[in-house]
Amino acid sequence: MSVTTPEVTTATSGLTAHQLREQRRAKISATIRYVILAAVGLLMLYPLIWLIGASFKTNSEIFANPGFIPSEPTLDGYIKGWQTSTPYTFARFFWNTFLIIFPKVLFTAISATMVAYGFARFEFPGKKILFATLIAILLLPNVVTRIPQYLLFRDIGWLDSFLPLWVPSAFAGDAFFVFMLIQFLRAVPRDMEEAARVDGANSFQTLIFIVVPLLKPAIISVCLFQFMWTMNDFLGPLIYISSVEKYPVSLALKLSIDTTEAFEWNRILAMSVLAITPALAVFFIAQKHFIEGISSGGVKG
Repeated sequence: MSVTTPEVTTATSGLTAHQLREQRRAKISATIRYVILAAVGLLMLYPLIWLIGASFKTNSEIFANPGFIPSEPTLDGYIKGWQTSTPYTFARFFWNTFLIIFPKVLFTAISATMVAYGFARFEFPGKKILFATLIAILLLPNVVTRIPQYLLFRDIGWLDSFLPLWVPSAFAGDAFFVFMLIQFLRAVPRDMEEAARVDGANSFQTLIFIVVPLLKPAIISVCLFQFMWTMNDFLGPLIYISSVEKYPVSLALKLSIDTTEAFEWNRILAMSVLAITPALAVFFIAQKHFIEGISSGGVKG
């Protein structure tokens, strides 16, 4: 028969009470953090929430009611906004956007992967100089190269076409993506590549069958970045495209504002909601791979 002394009971009770206080303190701290994060998140998302709500308002209610909930919801902005003042509907402009985005994303993924593989896995004369040039291009503002590129494409005869928007991506013109894949490759061990070469695979086969599957999260991140940046690009199409039938959505929205002085804001907001929907949908679908690619690229093995 065991006897519990008052000292043991007191010590045990004191330890249990201390644990309860620590658990209570941790719950309160977590609750405060979540409340602060939720408030900051709501503050950051409020413009987007207001945009969606305002797209269902009438033009007069947008300026009369500052809230995001419409008093009398209507689809007038979407119906009339889709039918633009031009001979084309927004379906044509969305199709043009797709014609710009799809080749650009595909060319970027292929060219950036090949160039990054060359920098990360091979030694060749002038490698350090070329890599330093790549970093210099990465730090160079895009606005600086606009005029030389415009003069070049004008002399070639590519103005008013999608080629000036496609071709630079086909030759790894986006230095950021090349640098991003190089950093990711540096964290990938070479054991499987060396085993493939022992089995008789050449460099191209090693790249396709070994490296690309390992680079899948980073390549998805590259494609997602390029998709969103191209979807939001306004200056590039504005410089190179002059025909309305070739306008992407970004130029079509600006065209809707410029057509008349008394334009309907609910139509502009409704088309803006449709314009950002593909980028948001693609981001949430590929969110897991996107986060994995970004986090893995920052770890050097």
